[in-house]
Amino acid sequence: MLTSMKSILDNAKKGRYGVAYFNATDLHMIKAYINAAETLQAPIIIGTSEGLLKQYGDFEWLAPLLVQAARIACIPVAIHLDHTYNESTIMRAIDYGFGSVMFDGSRLSYKENKKRSKALVEYAHSQKVAVELGLGCVGGLSDENGTVDRVRHTDPDIAEEFVHETECDFLAVSIGTVHGDYKSEPDLKLDLLQTLKNRIPCPLVLHGGSGLSDDAFKNVVCSGISKVNIYTDIIHAGTEALLDRQSKNYADCLLSAEKSMCEAAMKKIKVLGGANKASNEQQ
Repeated sequence: MLTSMKSILDNAKKGRYGVAYFNATDLHMIKAYINAAETLQAPIIIGTSEGLLKQYGDFEWLAPLLVQAARIACIPVAIHLDHTYNESTIMRAIDYGFGSVMFDGSRLSYKENKKRSKALVEYAHSQKVAVELGLGCVGGLSDENGTVDRVRHTDPDIAEEFVHETECDFLAVSIGTVHGDYKSEPDLKLDLLQTLKNRIPCPLVLHGGSGLSDDAFKNVVCSGISKVNIYTDIIHAGTEALLDRQSKNYADCLLSAEKSMCEAAMKKIKVLGGANKASNEQQ
């Protein structure tokens, strides 16, 4: 059933468990995520990002797949727009029925980030759409010029003011994770996360979840994270299935990749503690 991310994450924060967010680029990824969540009776968040839309498709075909999959699912599914740098893309997502959006102002000055974020939240809320903002910077993504973002940890003092001023619904924080593959064990600042949890009233989000150990997942959830974004680990699972294919039939190869991505998604949902939490949305 199509559900708001705000409802899902408010319940996760209250229940002290984590909810997985998975990026999708095609039907098979969407089916993999929904099947994983239905099998485990878990709430789930799926969607896409501005970068993925530019690489793999557009709203015209992907948005209807996402929204319809959520509507017919047997568990709560929220549709979310991940990392987005332009308000025009966010407006389109709202028009297509996304229940929440993320504006990433990490490449802006703090003053400009706050100004644009505040205006966006005001508009989105008028459309009954929730907003995720970010403060600090999770490294690994690159801009249009190819410059790679570097990790910049979230400052609790600034974050507290930022959330109060913008009235955002969720805050993505930087505590040591990066996007993509890790070249070494990430140095997670759990003390910083605990401080942020104690000072920020809204649910906290962790980007760069792929590659973290099971213990690291459990630790960040216990320390205050309600939503974890995962993508790279899923596409690795799908790619390995395609490379190890037992059949040369194109359609069967895709189904094999879908099965592997479903299994990978189930592992993440379980370790975050989201299994058997679907009923929380009906209480």
